Amino acid sequence: MITLFRNFSRSKWAVGLLALVAVALLFTGGSQMDVIGALQPAQVISAGDRSLNDAEFRQMVEQVRDQQQRQNGQAPSVEELAADPGFASSLSQRAKELGFLAWADRVGIRPGHELVLREIRKVERFFDPITRQFSQDAYVSALAEAKMTPEVLEEQMRDQYVLMHYGSAVEAGARLPRIYGAVIANQTQQTRDGSWFILTQAMAGAAPAPTDAQLNTFMTQNAAQLRRPELRKASIIAFDNPADLQTPISEEKIQERFNFRRDTLSVPEKRTFVTLTAPNRQVADRIAAALRAGQAPAAVASANNIQPANYAETPRAAIGDPAVAAAVFGLAANQVSAPVQAQVGFVVARVASITPGREATLADVRDQIVQELRESEAKAKVFGRVEAYEAARRQGRTPEQAVAQVGARFISLPPITREGATPEGQQLNIPPAMLQNIVRLTKGGVSEVAPLTEGQYYAVRIDDILPAAMPALDQIRPQLTAAWVGRENARLLSAKSDEVTARLRRGETLAAVAASLNAPVTTQAGVAQSQEAAQQYGEAVITGLFSSPRGQPFSRPAQTGGIVIGRVDRIIAATPALAAGEAVQWRQRMAGTIGQSFLETAIESAARRVKASFDLAQARRALGLEAEAPAAAAPGAPGAPPAK
Repeated sequence: MITLFRNFSRSKWAVGLLALVAVALLFTGGSQMDVIGALQPAQVISAGDRSLNDAEFRQMVEQVRDQQQRQNGQAPSVEELAADPGFASSLSQRAKELGFLAWADRVGIRPGHELVLREIRKVERFFDPITRQFSQDAYVSALAEAKMTPEVLEEQMRDQYVLMHYGSAVEAGARLPRIYGAVIANQTQQTRDGSWFILTQAMAGAAPAPTDAQLNTFMTQNAAQLRRPELRKASIIAFDNPADLQTPISEEKIQERFNFRRDTLSVPEKRTFVTLTAPNRQVADRIAAALRAGQAPAAVASANNIQPANYAETPRAAIGDPAVAAAVFGLAANQVSAPVQAQVGFVVARVASITPGREATLADVRDQIVQELRESEAKAKVFGRVEAYEAARRQGRTPEQAVAQVGARFISLPPITREGATPEGQQLNIPPAMLQNIVRLTKGGVSEVAPLTEGQYYAVRIDDILPAAMPALDQIRPQLTAAWVGRENARLLSAKSDEVTARLRRGETLAAVAASLNAPVTTQAGVAQSQEAAQQYGEAVITGLFSSPRGQPFSRPAQTGGIVIGRVDRIIAATPALAAGEAVQWRQRMAGTIGQSFLETAIESAARRVKASFDLAQARRALGLEAEAPAAAAPGAPGAPPAK
């Protein structure tokens, strides 16, 4: 919707910043007099009643680093983030946003509290997994995992609604003159008569086979593309062993694990039921009586203006309220409970069906138990090999000696570039941390042991480094010859096209020129600028016909090879009655683009009204870095004083 806040920077800093759940959407109290504000701690961003202090900015940066860690397997340092070109742009954009929000709050643009809560209740992350309805407990728990509070999220939602609704109003109010849509509709609705033929490679002549001298010159001209990048040959030290998963497991261990896991492996009794929650006992008694009388739960819920909660095949442990669980599992099928004093309100339950539970037997789950034990044994052996390997290395053993001693193994990787691709361009699926070790180490270097996945560890050894170099001519002769011939053929075809169009401009007819080349001519009247016409005649023909004046020749590369040579014979204007509807559509479509420009201008203007600014030096100091940037910058011009 508001692309202004999505496209201001393509750097990893800005992308990470805008993707956060809460990007410093905190605000200070009421506005203060300038003399009092001067006594307060310096702010990274100051925008009227909104601001961003050092602690909030550090938290914002840590959120960016956490996101980069999850995406790339490694978090950038604060020095790297501060050096990123998007650092100042991010602060500038954040200052604009906070400035606009401060202005909006000042003039009374505020969404209703119930609107915010209603939207939050639609977020599936906050649903109860059983009822698939909003759960306050799930809401608070999910926010706690994200290190947020409901107050912070609700404030963020309010701010987002201000931006969205204001932007919608601006875009909806943008009105363009009707001539804008009419001009485009006339262009798309008009038709053209034209003639054309295809100039083929055979008509232009084919390039001969190149000499070695020509190929060497071609290599020199394309050295940047032909130079082979640095390649690294690496081996991975793996500490697992496929034979570990075939380890014999004693009956004693199998029985011991089964006894420990018996309850979790058994199938519990499950019930399908519906609950209706009433605000008081009087309503709950009325609901219970209606259900016992045979009325459908949905009808009873509708009559009492409440929402039924349906549970399908639900075990007792999945019911959050103990009182409700006891009531439900104390009923027989098709029975209705008495009103139950629940954690929230009074609950009446009706059981539809009961699926009996079944206690697990060792025979049922033996294979599963054995597999679990083998995986545990395998993880223990891997960890034992890692400890033994590290001890051997500390004692001075070479990597080869240590690997042989502990029973680990080397896995050789094909030569790869610093980006993790083979010489043929195939991208290998190498974890980022592993690739970083491959790039960082020198020849013969061995990395420390690092975790790969749960229970798996690895180390990297660099076997060889092949420096970047030009390939020998004989290594790429076929590919180079094909490229050279292709370039020369394109040159010959282009030169012939120039010669042919020059003849047409001098007054020769298209038919005469085509006849001299033995090329068949296509003549077509009433060609429309449509997808169907492009499929029938080709994109090159349609582009040439509708981008050239009447009577002028055109040439366009054909998708099937060769060059289309043609001329526009006549232009038929659009029928006003047919173009009118499309003109309206184009006008509306362009209004959105113009409205976006209006919105960007309005946001910048609002930020200037509240004197929004950011302090790049203070931002660096907040991160523990030296202040290398000017003290303050206005939102639109980093490094400049705030706008008046």
